[in-house]
This record gives sequence, C-alpha cells and structure tokens, in this order.
Amino acid sequence: MSLSSRTRTAPPAHAASSRPGHDIGLVLLRGTVGLTMATHGTQKLFGWFDGSGIDGTADHFAADGYAAAETMAVVAGLTETLCGLGLAIGLLHPLAAAGIIGIMLNAIATKWGNGFFNPSGIEYDLVLLAAAAGLALTGPGRFAADRLLPALRAHRTAHGAGAIALGALTAAIVLVALRD
Repeated sequence: MSLSSRTRTAPPAHAASSRPGHDIGLVLLRGTVGLTMATHGTQKLFGWFDGSGIDGTADHFAADGYAAAETMAVVAGLTETLCGLGLAIGLLHPLAAAGIIGIMLNAIATKWGNGFFNPSGIEYDLVLLAAAAGLALTGPGRFAADRLLPALRAHRTAHGAGAIALGALTAAIVLVALRD
C-alpha cells in the first residue's frame, strides 16, 4: 500500500484526555496548586501553618491600601480555601480556577513595584496564576468531580476562557472598588 492510498485521520478531539498520563498529570497539577492555595487560605482564616489569621491578614490588606481590610481578609481567605479545594478535586473547575486567577492577579497588582523575585516580588504569584489559567483552559481531566456533573462533564475551552475573564474582572473590581 502506497502512502498516497493511505488515508490519514486526525485523532479524535478527546484523544488527549483519554491518555492516562495526561489525566494523572492534571491531577498532580490540580492537587499541587489547589492544596497550596487552600493551605494559604487557611493561614489567612485560621492562622494555621504559621499564618497570621484574620487580624494579621487584615493588617496586611490595610497596609496595601484596602478600605475594608477585614472584609478583604475574609474574602481572600475563603476564596483561596474553597477555590483551592475545588481545583484540587476538580469540582466546579472553571469557577475554582477563576477564583484563583482573581486572587493571583490582585496579588501581582499589589506587588508590581517590588520586582520579579521573592520574597516580595511577583514570581510565585505569577506561577500560580499561569497554572490556574492553564488548568482553566485545559480542563480538569477524567479524574475530577466535575465528571459527575452533566453540565461540566465535557470540558469546553469556552469554560476556561470564561474563567480567565471572570477572574480578571473580579481582580479589577477589587482593585478599583476596595482600595482607598
């Protein structure tokens, strides 16, 4: 059989997500980013893992110029905790990614003048932002709680793009409306 007589077909659209390595890689990335964010959120909310709790976090937000610093501390802590857990288990994946994107854009905006490298730069926040945006666009994979929800069973790029837009819009609103 010659090359010209063979027909080449493109792999089905779901082929990438049907490879076990792909799905295991997404679980690893979702779990790492999600649990990192959730742990960071519990530092804000409860002072766990050597965190500063609500009062210390509110002081930090006040120093950054937020008018409602205590409210912002609670909102940030809840967003990081709940969206982090959602991302880790793949539950409401686009919404979880949107929350993390919004938090990371806000963190980057408040640290922008500090340069790139940590401890006060944006490098760590940028990596988490890129990971959350990448996960939003890629989808949670087969090993995710969203597979149990009919509306989210099949990931659509539009869900990811919407998550990125929602995260960016939320960050913009927070930066404009809640700062002094």
